[in-house]
Amino acid sequence: MDLASTILFFCAYALTHDMVLAVALGLLLAAGQIGWELLRHKPVEALQWISAVVVLASGSAAIVTDNPQFVMAKPSVIYLLVGWAMLKRGWMNPYLPPRALELVPDLAITFGYVWAGLMFFSAALNLVLASSLNITPWGIAMSIWSMASKFTLFLLQYAVMRAIGRRRYHAQAVLA
Repeated sequence: MDLASTILFFCAYALTHDMVLAVALGLLLAAGQIGWELLRHKPVEALQWISAVVVLASGSAAIVTDNPQFVMAKPSVIYLLVGWAMLKRGWMNPYLPPRALELVPDLAITFGYVWAGLMFFSAALNLVLASSLNITPWGIAMSIWSMASKFTLFLLQYAVMRAIGRRRYHAQAVLA
């Protein structure tokens, strides 16, 4: 959801080639996301506030310079912030079932760092693509990468943790 405003910007710009409209729609979505959370009396995460500020800053710079690369670089900032947050040891633990925490806590920590690495790599990839591609191929490439990389890592993590967790569970049963 943190990249939704960037994706909306990309789609609006690709369809209309109107920088001001695309930035305005991205800002409207970012503000709407925060407003929705506030209306539901839910806490707005720091990353969401930061994302809105980055959208505002990159969008303003894009309008002033008439250069969409400022908005195209925004996902790199978000990826870096998320990656940095993921460097916290055990950040993944609250998202795992108790059984996984019992059998594979070491893998949860390891995969937490792997996720951080994916975020840092995605930030670098985005900067390379944003500086070398036009907005349409950049948007397509980063949209595909964003979804495919996370889905692939999720499946890999699930398969590895499940296989090793089962092995450890059966080893404990044999010893008991």
